Amino acid sequence: MIKDFKEFIMKGNAVSMAVGIIIGIAFGTIITSLVSDIIMPPVGLLLGNVDFANLFVVLKEGATAGPYLSVEAASEAGAVTLNYGMFINTIISFIIIALVLFFIIRAFNRLQKEEKEEAGPATKVCPFCFSNIDIRATRCPNCTAELEIKQNYDLS
Repeated sequence: MIKDFKEFIMKGNAVSMAVGIIIGIAFGTIITSLVSDIIMPPVGLLLGNVDFANLFVVLKEGATAGPYLSVEAASEAGAVTLNYGMFINTIISFIIIALVLFFIIRAFNRLQKEEKEEAGPATKVCPFCFSNIDIRATRCPNCTAELEIKQNYDLS
């Protein structure tokens, strides 16, 4: 069982997945900072000096009566709050992450498409049985006819 686990861990896809998760966590931290430290202050300023992180509703008073100036002050007093400002920040973070991932995947797909177009055709048609075969084939696997090798194809 330990041997099987070692084989699983050492496979490239498990390592790639771990690297992806770590990068994703770091990326999430960057996006959270982008939203809370760069995007939300100007938005809050435009909306009348509102700090979205401190938008909340007190559901139940704490040991010391309110009003509470921040979520932290309310939680220190033991109040139960509904933190809808934090939810707004989380939604904006999600939208930014989704947009960034969309643009990254879009660029990646374009690069792959360009590489495929540059590589040329991967198959050719057998002139005898008209089936599609690998471009590097010297003999048709369907009708066993010998095929002409074109020198301009990369046979690697």
